[in-house]
Amino acid sequence: MMRGNCVLQTTLRALLALALASACLAAHALQVTDDQGKVLTLARPPQRIVSLLPSLTETVCALGQCQRLVGVDRYSNFPASVTKLPQVGGGMDPNIEAIVALRPDVVLAALSSRTATRLVSLGIPVFALEPKTQADVQRVIGKLGQLLDVPGADALWREIDAGVTAAAQSMPANARGTRVYFEVNRGPFGAGEASFIGEILTRLGVRNILPAKLGPFPKINPELVVRENPDLIMVGQANLEGLEQRPGWNNIRAIREHHLCVFGDAQSNVLVRPGPRMAESARIMAQCLTDKAPK
Repeated sequence: MMRGNCVLQTTLRALLALALASACLAAHALQVTDDQGKVLTLARPPQRIVSLLPSLTETVCALGQCQRLVGVDRYSNFPASVTKLPQVGGGMDPNIEAIVALRPDVVLAALSSRTATRLVSLGIPVFALEPKTQADVQRVIGKLGQLLDVPGADALWREIDAGVTAAAQSMPANARGTRVYFEVNRGPFGAGEASFIGEILTRLGVRNILPAKLGPFPKINPELVVRENPDLIMVGQANLEGLEQRPGWNNIRAIREHHLCVFGDAQSNVLVRPGPRMAESARIMAQCLTDKAPK
């Protein structure tokens, strides 16, 4: 009888220990909400990460956690170390099999990515984030800091914000008030006032011809640009071809007087990625305006 009681007590103690361990694990589980409002719960901070968006790749590295990346999309190319990682396609057309083979703890993807449902069905957690404004960038940096369970997110944002402010302070008086059209790609899609690019332009003291009501990155009718007649146009080298041949564009002041800032691929990557290099983006645009704005 005594032996039976001892066995029972031992079993109860083991069950109690297991329950306590489970409760402790649950208490320390990592829970972070993504931009879709979905709560991601992980037993511990992810150590194997696949990123399907360049700005998210750059943010992970800016938080000092590049070593956790095990795969990236084909467009992630900064910092240079990520170019050595396996590429798993683009954000919109990723190679699911390649992602699964990398055994990620989590996949970072854009809200617009169509792969989340498939990956989740395969047991791979997805954390969806897509910054379009400066406030979004600040929030995304904070969420990635929580997901990675590392300090420094607030300090990183303060450094970015201070860099944009410094770029604004460097602007010459004659460049302020310049009316600008920023073309993102040949859709044509432009950067509106509501986008992070538009917000940087506003902070630099210039006027964006695409109002906030059109959305962050609206597809526009080229005739709108003709009507608005910007003083200066910013465009990537890859999108420059045929710009002056668009109907009526040869009459736009920026083209007629050669007030164009044409960015190479490396600069374009900095400019269109809402992430830790936004201060550099502001410096590039400020230099463009200093050099090319009408006097």
